[in-house]
Amino acid sequence: MKLLTFLGLTLLGLFFIVPNFKKEIHPKKIVMASSSKKVVTVYNTLNANHFQLPNMESFSEALKGFYSFKDKGFFQKDFLTIIDFSLSSRVKRLWIIDMVQNKIILNTLVAHGKNSGEDYANQFSNTNESNKSSLGFYATGEVYQGKHGLSLKLDGLEKGVNDNARERAIVIHGADYVSDNFLKNHSRLGKSHGCPAVPNELSKKIIELIKNKSCLFIYHSSQSTKLLS
Repeated sequence: MKLLTFLGLTLLGLFFIVPNFKKEIHPKKIVMASSSKKVVTVYNTLNANHFQLPNMESFSEALKGFYSFKDKGFFQKDFLTIIDFSLSSRVKRLWIIDMVQNKIILNTLVAHGKNSGEDYANQFSNTNESNKSSLGFYATGEVYQGKHGLSLKLDGLEKGVNDNARERAIVIHGADYVSDNFLKNHSRLGKSHGCPAVPNELSKKIIELIKNKSCLFIYHSSQSTKLLS
């Protein structure tokens, strides 16, 4: 009788104990929660430097990827460039952030590919001659003189998303269709063949700042990066 009672109490104890194990937080969830908290902290303390802040959504994706790729040795410079193609071409949707000072140092216009959309970009490709922009994370490369003058090569870091960037000659360069005057006359920016083209008067400054292994992230709200999933 005592043995049966002992076994019964033991089984009853296990009944209450086992479910508690299921409630334990997985280490990956702890890391993700910690990462999200860090993103919020960095965003809330970001020095806007009189510029408009990027949206929290694009900044969050960009920051997580920046840390991940930097830990793997892809970046040698602490600049993070964010391009948000969810936004209209009429607004300044490119940001350059000094990650050491946690400060925005430039915010300007940027064009998307002519087959990606009109005022808003909504189609993206990694295919040659598609004339579409590609999303995702890039490492900036070397500077060269091309048909658009001083230009900056880009290396796509996400397979199947943007890893054909160099082959496609997707580069940063200046363009006269990325300007306030063009906007006034056409109610949108002009469009590139897929390159993130910037204003002529700022192209040299941008290229010199971010060249040689800094992080560039091109975001769109419809396509979250798979890197961190």
